[in-house]
Amino acid sequence: MREAMAESSAAAFLGVERSALGQRWEGPDPSHARLAEAMAQATSLPHPVCAVLARAGVAPQEAERYLSPALRDLLPDPRSLRDMQAAAQRFLAAVDAGERIAIFADYDVDGGASAALLICWLRGMGREATLYVPDRIAEGYGPNAPAMAALARDHDLVVCVDCGTVSHEPIAAAKGADVVVLDHHLGGETLPPALAVVNPNRQDESGDLGHLCAAGVVFLLLVEANRQLRESARQGPDLMAMLDLVALATVADVAPLVGVNRAFVRQGLRVMAQRERVGLRALADLARLEAAPSAYHLGFVLGPRVNAGGRIGAADLGARLLACDDPSEAEALAARLDALNTERREIEMAVRMAALAQAEERAGAEPLAWAAGEGWHPGVIGIAASRLKEAFDRPAIVIGFDGDEGKGSGRSVSGVDLGAAVQRLVREGLLLKGGGHRMAAGLTVARDQLESAMARLSELLAQQGASAARSKRLRLEAVLMPGAVSTALVEQLEAAGPFGASAPAPRFAFPNMRIQSVRRMGESHMRLRFGETGGASLDAVAFGAFDSALGDFVAAAQGQSLHLAGRIEINDWAGRRSVQLRLEDAARPRA
Repeated sequence: MREAMAESSAAAFLGVERSALGQRWEGPDPSHARLAEAMAQATSLPHPVCAVLARAGVAPQEAERYLSPALRDLLPDPRSLRDMQAAAQRFLAAVDAGERIAIFADYDVDGGASAALLICWLRGMGREATLYVPDRIAEGYGPNAPAMAALARDHDLVVCVDCGTVSHEPIAAAKGADVVVLDHHLGGETLPPALAVVNPNRQDESGDLGHLCAAGVVFLLLVEANRQLRESARQGPDLMAMLDLVALATVADVAPLVGVNRAFVRQGLRVMAQRERVGLRALADLARLEAAPSAYHLGFVLGPRVNAGGRIGAADLGARLLACDDPSEAEALAARLDALNTERREIEMAVRMAALAQAEERAGAEPLAWAAGEGWHPGVIGIAASRLKEAFDRPAIVIGFDGDEGKGSGRSVSGVDLGAAVQRLVREGLLLKGGGHRMAAGLTVARDQLESAMARLSELLAQQGASAARSKRLRLEAVLMPGAVSTALVEQLEAAGPFGASAPAPRFAFPNMRIQSVRRMGESHMRLRFGETGGASLDAVAFGAFDSALGDFVAAAQGQSLHLAGRIEINDWAGRRSVQLRLEDAARPRA
């Protein structure tokens, strides 16, 4: 509490109390600033890099190791997870005996990547598996009794990935087959009747690995499987070549980029840059991804396309693409997913606008932003919930009704465990179904329980500290000048990444910059050039600037001076590499 009070009373960075976008600019914590200064003196690293490392809590003597994370140093012992050893033993027994294996996967990127990991590993061992991905609309999330019973009739082992931890009845229906669950969603007080449930978010786990996505859990299972193979003088498939799938799932599922997740993504991006996975190569070519991929591309270019099949098309398309080893088939699958993604954007736009308008009407003192509508497509409500969360800076739920039941999806903000609150409502009888993790959740609600369920959810979130009074803030690492920006600096900053959930990309302020030129690009984007008076200049781009107040604000200041804020990045275009600012906000200097 004292820290929060000190933060709110600290002077605004560069004196910016309210920017063009209505944000208060905040600089680094004083203790971080001191640590950054000490690190800059003790190392040869530029001060901006030291500022980022200080924010991450890295000590000067740990800087070099942090900038070059080694997976071998950060990879946890798979056996530290309950049921892991038994799960790997049963999996290998099925492989050795030539048993029939089925993989029941969730329909999102994490589920698809998890399934592809198992399929590719099994293929490397000369085995095949049946892939089953439920239809989002007809079957909903997770295992269902008819599907599990059918799989059990034709298979000896069913592996549920990215689902299954709370699926008691469906797993009980899988009579005659063993079931192994590899998941990361919050567990209940009791576990389903599976042979093994490997999940770092089980109630009886420590939570030390709770940041893993399902693909991370599956990867650890394969590490354990390879270890058991080595103990019997056998060799398993190359796991390092599969880290591109783990990286994609980690970023797309918005898992915190801390600990081993950071190493997964760093190494996975290197693997992906080699373009050896034919499915991802085909998708990257369709998306015109010419440069080596970054975490941004995983989350906003490739991830949405892989997700498109599960949202509005054939649910198994994403997993099939990721596991594909035939270039012609991969190109066909990628083209279909790309077309579905375009269709998804159109559907999502209509739902998003309606949800925003509805949530705006009820926006007030409640710590939850929510909206519900008739016939809203279940495949896009999660994206709409993300947009509500961003617009109102509070947890958000969007629900689509079909008859007397509504299916909802929610997204949370840092420090608020939405999944736990949703599970609480299920226990209290206000929701028919529900679950998830800290930052995302899904639910099913009866129409006549909607208002009371949302009121109770607001109450539970408020108890966790969620508030409608969160002020809009922009956290900045340090001040930069155009003459100090170079490709070498950007590359060193990228070494402190990857950036994403729980590890925000560093943003810098450029004070008193003269706006030399401004031009509009397309409908809403802006390109500009700015610089120091009589000094160096720098290019900047602001995507969607004219969809907000930022575009007109900067355009009106041409020839004048503004404080600018954003991220520095390398722009690869037509074989030329240059540095630019990704402009995110601006403010007038104090008179």
